[in-house]
Amino acid sequence: MNSRHNFANSIFLILSFACAIFITNTETQARDTHTGGRLIVQRAPNFGADLVAQLSIDGRKVADIPRDQHYEGFVPAGRHVLTVLGLPNTDFRRPTSVSLTIQSGRTYIFTATWRADRGVVLQRSKSASDTTRVPPVKASTR
Repeated sequence: MNSRHNFANSIFLILSFACAIFITNTETQARDTHTGGRLIVQRAPNFGADLVAQLSIDGRKVADIPRDQHYEGFVPAGRHVLTVLGLPNTDFRRPTSVSLTIQSGRTYIFTATWRADRGVVLQRSKSASDTTRVPPVKASTR
């Protein structure tokens, strides 16, 4: 029984490492081929100290954004749905979503703000980086 358990653990670890390497390589290749843009989601100061903003892209959770933090990541070019929800969700509010078409080489900045009637909503920034092409973030070579 012990040897079966060790074998199963070994297989699980090997598969976990293989998946991690595959995901990292895919993300790095996408960045290097300039096929996507940067997404930054910051938190407005009117959130409570005890709430986090849970961010999902296309239905997949990518971050829990706590106080004084932000999310910054690479998103492939194309149409995506950004969804945000305040946690803990003690009032059983529905998440709010925004559609966004990512263009290669651009940066998209959103602020997650609190609205008493709707909970957390995403507001798009009107900053210059949203309208100006910027070079993509290079992958770390470490």
